[in-house]
Amino acid sequence: MLGLMPNQFELQGNKKAFQINMDPLIYGTFAEIGGGQEVARRFFHVGGAAGTVAKTMSAYDMTFSDAIYGRSGRYVSRERLGKMLDHEYKLLLERLGSKNGTSRTFFAFANTVAIRSYKTKNESHGWMGLRFQTTPLGDPNEIILHLRLLDDENIDQQEALGLLGVNLIHGAFFLRKDPRAFITSLLDDLSSVRLEIDMIRFGGPEFRMLDNRIMCLELVTQGLAQAVLFNSDGDVIQAADKFHNKPLLVERGSFRPVTLLANDMLDCALKHFLSHEKLAGNQPEILMEITMSNLLSEGALDHQDFMDRVDMLSALGRTVLISNYGEFYRLIEYLTRYTNQIIGLPLGIPSLYELFDEKYYHDLEGGILEGLGRLFKTGVQLYVYPTYHTDGSLLHAASFPIEPRLADLYHYLLNNKFIVPLDSCHPEYLGIKSLHVVTKIKQGDPSWKRMVPAEVVELILERKLFGVK
Repeated sequence: MLGLMPNQFELQGNKKAFQINMDPLIYGTFAEIGGGQEVARRFFHVGGAAGTVAKTMSAYDMTFSDAIYGRSGRYVSRERLGKMLDHEYKLLLERLGSKNGTSRTFFAFANTVAIRSYKTKNESHGWMGLRFQTTPLGDPNEIILHLRLLDDENIDQQEALGLLGVNLIHGAFFLRKDPRAFITSLLDDLSSVRLEIDMIRFGGPEFRMLDNRIMCLELVTQGLAQAVLFNSDGDVIQAADKFHNKPLLVERGSFRPVTLLANDMLDCALKHFLSHEKLAGNQPEILMEITMSNLLSEGALDHQDFMDRVDMLSALGRTVLISNYGEFYRLIEYLTRYTNQIIGLPLGIPSLYELFDEKYYHDLEGGILEGLGRLFKTGVQLYVYPTYHTDGSLLHAASFPIEPRLADLYHYLLNNKFIVPLDSCHPEYLGIKSLHVVTKIKQGDPSWKRMVPAEVVELILERKLFGVK
């Protein structure tokens, strides 16, 4: 095959690049900044690239880059990627549209990436995107994603970047009708140990019926990401853009549905959080987190149930995080990638029991001490909401029945305000539980409407959720 070396096609990526090169329809340009020209190199490497590559370029110098694409606040950003795709696709149509427009499906591929520097151990991440036609003269479609490169060596990160780019282009042209298979194919010849994709977005006529939230959930389900984020209007966003050096207040729960108790817990915690001396007038980002284990608690993943929960939280103006971080310390390690500001976690007494259950720390060499050390090392505060004891009395964090051998550790955290007891702002909400709300809805008991926010009542009735009559 075109003088290829032995074993040239053992890699899926090389087979894919060659398949694209041999397709007479697919033709386009490559613009790559920050990680070499690794994607374009793959197409040249396998042979026959003249059938695919109209142009490759890499404007590394900022002056050159700004002159071509215009200025951007950050060079490794979604904004910069958008400007690159706009410029390259427009140029492609202007220069080749009249010549090849009726016989080719054009594409513009771009990435802007910060890979491992030989001087510093910087965060290695970037943006990658493809704007492409599926029929000659057709309207363009677009796929963009955010990636994190996890290899230690620069050369390994470059290889991973090249393979991912080939997988993206191949998937767009050959797997777009099967979005889940497309997601799976992004890690062909790679693994989640080497690369993480924590945001993906599809647009254009080919993807009109596709919900980007479900595709981002698929990233977590298939292990390409550990967490994905949605803003208050349901749009998929990237954590670095949302959390960059901001204080965070994060409440985790099932939110099936969101109750007045969940709102009260957040409101009470927010009052304490706003008075924190390190906040210094900064407004915190408020985040609601649902774990994958929670979404899977009833068996197979129900995509509609997932979207309903996100929409209920969005109706309250909340940002939503879906994560695979069962342990609190793993959630904090994720959040502190993006911020060095203070983080507060509102939680109920049941979660406090879990936090001090040693079975959740068996995989750590240092056990519960290591887990709690990772959780609190950045000054995280837990705002613990009270609940009713089995005898009807009120159980606070200050009177929490900790095991005797952990008592000294617990009281250290309590006395040093790592654990902050809350009073209920609305004691009448203390008896509300999501499970009871769902039961009342199924029974046709209208009292459930007094247990959830008005916006959520409206959404439940409109969509007839939880068997509402």
